[in-house]
Amino acid sequence: MPNLPDPLVARALAGDRAALARLISRVEARAPGADAIMAGLPARRRSGPGAPRVVGITGPPGAGKSTFTDRIVTAAREERRRVGVVAVDPSSPFTGGAILGDRLRLDQHAMDPGVYIRSLSARGHSGGLSRAAGQVVDVLDAAGYDDVIVETVGVGQGELGIMEVADTVLVVLTPESGDGVQAMKAGLLEIADVFVVNKADRPGAEALVRELELAVHLDMRPGWKAPVFAASARTGVGVDDVLGALRAHADWLQADGREAWEARRAEGRVRTWLDLVSEDARNRAVEQHGEAMAELRRGDRTPESMPR
Repeated sequence: MPNLPDPLVARALAGDRAALARLISRVEARAPGADAIMAGLPARRRSGPGAPRVVGITGPPGAGKSTFTDRIVTAAREERRRVGVVAVDPSSPFTGGAILGDRLRLDQHAMDPGVYIRSLSARGHSGGLSRAAGQVVDVLDAAGYDDVIVETVGVGQGELGIMEVADTVLVVLTPESGDGVQAMKAGLLEIADVFVVNKADRPGAEALVRELELAVHLDMRPGWKAPVFAASARTGVGVDDVLGALRAHADWLQADGREAWEARRAEGRVRTWLDLVSEDARNRAVEQHGEAMAELRRGDRTPESMPR
């Protein structure tokens, strides 16, 4: 392990779960020194894919994302792989914190020392992710986790940010979530590495699978073609096929797909930087223009007339 001058960081990366929780809290809040910690963090995935395997799970609310997360964690633990889960939850309008918490997710894994689960607040960020999500992935990477799962907030289907954080993106849909044409309009074809139509025993599942398969077939971009599966995360039917496809995509990234992985990671680094810039600009505006904000609240100014 490299020399880590901050004792909290050293303890976190050495396996102290309480220290890991505090470190992630510092990163999420951008506490003093957090940016410097992140800049010096020994994250393995900066040099290539595979360590850890980072899977993003996205899709509309109620599609079964959390159940698939549970299935992936279970399979990884059967292989004795250590798993980190980053669950991005809706923000409380009062505190800005996550409304759903760690205790409400993955109950059967809560006491497993090989599984670390952390909820993050979306804090108003678009794309189903929080600003800190990618940074927390890097923390879990540096802490030696074999797999990291990032589950988005599920605010809708246009959650394009997940592809800039995850290496492999699983898009979970249901027959009730709308037809394949609407899914394509939402940009899911661009981000999905694996599609699964969950709750496949319900009417319309077969038709949705066919529409997705046709859309993938007509996509002329070179490279990986997203397979489409029908499954039931609740009963386990078809889940093994989905897990196999996730592993196959991870293997592809380390071979023919390395260039695609590099491009994705490059966009992820830019996204994190722009999020930090935006956050800093908002904080400076609040600090520097308090009087103008009071005038804005009173209605004496319009947003367009405010200093920028």
